[in-house]
Amino acid sequence: MLFLNTLSAIGQFYKLRPNTIVKYLMQLGVSRDVANYLRMILLLIGLLVIIFIVDLIIRKLLIGAFTQFAKKSKTRFDDLLISNGVPRNVAHIVPLLIAIEFVPDVFSGFTNFEIIIEKLLKVFAIVLTLWIARSLLNTLKAFLKTLPRLKDKPIDSYIQVFMIFAWLGGLMSAIAIVTEIPFLKFLTGLGAISAVILLVFKDTILGFVASIQVSINDMVRIGDWITFDKYGADGDVTEITLATVKVQNFDKTITTIPTYALISDSFKNWRGMTNAGGRRIKRALFIKQHSIKCLTDTEIEALKQIERIANYITTKQTDINKYNTTHNTNKALPINGRNLTNIGLFRKYIQTYIEQHSGINKDMTIMVRQLAPTVQGLPIEVYAFSNDKRWSNYEYIMADIFDHILSAVPYFHLEISEFNLIH
Repeated sequence: MLFLNTLSAIGQFYKLRPNTIVKYLMQLGVSRDVANYLRMILLLIGLLVIIFIVDLIIRKLLIGAFTQFAKKSKTRFDDLLISNGVPRNVAHIVPLLIAIEFVPDVFSGFTNFEIIIEKLLKVFAIVLTLWIARSLLNTLKAFLKTLPRLKDKPIDSYIQVFMIFAWLGGLMSAIAIVTEIPFLKFLTGLGAISAVILLVFKDTILGFVASIQVSINDMVRIGDWITFDKYGADGDVTEITLATVKVQNFDKTITTIPTYALISDSFKNWRGMTNAGGRRIKRALFIKQHSIKCLTDTEIEALKQIERIANYITTKQTDINKYNTTHNTNKALPINGRNLTNIGLFRKYIQTYIEQHSGINKDMTIMVRQLAPTVQGLPIEVYAFSNDKRWSNYEYIMADIFDHILSAVPYFHLEISEFNLIH
């Protein structure tokens, strides 16, 4: 109440005292023109001091009130309001209103000065509104990022889009005020230079369109692992803004990618693998083709000691013998009729080993296949999915599998090509 009474007294002073000051200065021998200028300067200094004091008091009161309320509140939103400067920016409203109220009295008789100062105050009012809007939006952005369901959303892009339009609107309003051109008429004239605006804000417009498409099509989220060969990016997305996407590579370096590149170029998003039940293993080894052969009975009996395929060999051998007997096959040459081959049993052994391995997801595709022969040899490819998607564990599982497969090759009288393993 005391504060309001003080403001009222100041108002009365500014309304009634200007002429008294001029009369007093003229009694001291100062000319009327000089007295009017001195009166304006004295009142302006006094108004600035009052504005500074009022701003300081209001700011301390508001910040204190918000701080006390935040201590009692369970939500983090009010804490974020304080950290983003909302109370501090809102506190400037009262001094601005005081300035607008008393500027006509301070510059009474100086119409040109009054018009200029009033325009500056209106422009400052626009800037202050934008400051408050920005601090509120930053608070909202920080709060939304604390919500689990929104952590992977490009909140920064949405906030930036809004602020760009807000700043453009504020800039055009400020120009319209300074030039005294009606706002609608100013917008109409702005169409004439739209081509220049499009050229200047080309990247911003492209980023805006790209961020909308990325969000609507759910192409990238914060936390996704992406591979973008063109920009040398291979890591996790840490930030999505209107202009750029930040990727923290696995060597801890940061790669910045233009947002519009996500829709204009090709990149790989590993989210599907992350959300799936396993991480794909797709690796082949090359077998020397001259080591591939049909097996003799002695060699087959020796391979029956391998427990994983012993039953398979027995069952398969019975079927083959029955077929050859039925068709009266001449077995003087092993190539006649049906036969067991070392590459076929080796492939079956790998398939059985993979299916029994504890690190493989049994609900996803498990396949050991033979690819087209090459000059390097015959590729035997393992295609399966590890049940642990973490990089280090995935590499351990894959290495463990191929350690065993490589060590098993000699038991099937096969040889690995010098061109050993490929991804």
